[in-house]
Amino acid sequence: MKVFVGADHNGFKMKAEVLRYLRGRGYDAKDVGDKELNPEDDFPQFARKAALAVLAEGGDTRAVLLCGGAQGMCMAANRYKGIRASVVWNSVEARMTRNDNDSNVLCMPARVLEDDEATWKDIVDTWLTTPFAAAARFVRRNHQLDEMGG
Repeated sequence: MKVFVGADHNGFKMKAEVLRYLRGRGYDAKDVGDKELNPEDDFPQFARKAALAVLAEGGDTRAVLLCGGAQGMCMAANRYKGIRASVVWNSVEARMTRNDNDSNVLCMPARVLEDDEATWKDIVDTWLTTPFAAAARFVRRNHQLDEMGG
């Protein structure tokens, strides 16, 4: 599975760790930036790069986005039709957003998780391995979400 990983300055340090972890687990992890620590960068550009890459690749391609609180990355990524980004802070939420929502973009709050490696690894593993249940109501709701996008 290909996984695009992006972060602003708040998630920059954690991004390197997430990339290393994903590659070590055999995922095709691609860095969509920022490539250098820049305290003046803005998260929307990295959410855009990741979202467009997921949409262009198709299939079971996913993205992991990191910023201070994860909310901004999530808001930016969800601007794109076909993207279902979720802010996740524990493995229960990771499982639910995959099972129910077929989330294809994981947004994690670096401010909360950067120093809790065991938790973010559990989140990543759970999110990447939980299948979409594809219940009729879940498929219907995802379709409704896509109809709202521009």
